[in-house]
Amino acid sequence: MAIVSEKPRVVVILGPTAAGKTKAALDVVPRFSGEIISADSMQVYRYLNIGTAKPDEAEQRIVKHHLIDVADPDEEYSAARFAEEACLRISGIIAQGKVPFVVGGTGLYIDSLLGGLIDGPPADPELRAHYKRCLVQRGSSYLHQLLQRRDEAAAARIHPHDAVRIIRALEVWDYTGGSIVIRQKGHGFKEENYQYIKIGLNTERPRLFERISERTTCMIRDGLIQEVKDLLSRGYSDKCLPLQSFSYRSVIEFLKGKLSMDEMNRIIARDTRHYAKRQLTWFKRDDRIMWFQPWECNRIKETIKKFLESPVNRPVG
Repeated sequence: MAIVSEKPRVVVILGPTAAGKTKAALDVVPRFSGEIISADSMQVYRYLNIGTAKPDEAEQRIVKHHLIDVADPDEEYSAARFAEEACLRISGIIAQGKVPFVVGGTGLYIDSLLGGLIDGPPADPELRAHYKRCLVQRGSSYLHQLLQRRDEAAAARIHPHDAVRIIRALEVWDYTGGSIVIRQKGHGFKEENYQYIKIGLNTERPRLFERISERTTCMIRDGLIQEVKDLLSRGYSDKCLPLQSFSYRSVIEFLKGKLSMDEMNRIIARDTRHYAKRQLTWFKRDDRIMWFQPWECNRIKETIKKFLESPVNRPVG
């Protein structure tokens, strides 16, 4: 049960990849004269469209989207930057008398926006540059092994290919001699900036995995390989962090002749399933999320309506 306060009201629609968040949001958001703030750590990057399942131009005409295409592929984009920019967008949306909807599957971004980041040490440019050189020269698996030797708890939580989080965990360890996991537990994202409702979308795992396989096939059919070629022709290194994500990394391996077309398809689908599992593990820790099937848009609309119309300091749900 949520208690409505005088803080600005925000609706969050979240869930694992391929759960149907975009389709549901395009149905639900116009009902409330809302605008969407994308909480997807890959859709912030320009030129990465097919591999990130970015809403196309027609979908973005239905509802105005924010924080899509705001960074170049070789530009650093963090949860802190997302939270800062999303807060500004939320203020602007509310000032227009509209409802801000935060839609996406990057749990860290959502938690950072709603509750603030942990009180960690500032990023050291020289230290970060060192780890980025290690990333380029030796790969994310090497950095993950380094983290495992220093901070086993953090390494257990972070995927070996999630270079951004690995580097941040190493920075915290180097500065403080302690685990970032302890700091995260101590913080607990308690300093909430908004009154919010979290709508989670999910479906039965076999169906979710089937949707992931279908999406993978569609991405390749719709030009994912050409999208990667175009990115490389623009001069972006295949070591750029966005191009190290599972969809793009596998296409690059295919272009280098290290994978066949069938192997590339299989590995992208497999890695996407693993990513969906990690997303669900993150979200399942939060008992404030109200879960729905992606086709239950009428129930979702009624729940949101109740939240938005509830008087201040009245219980909702």
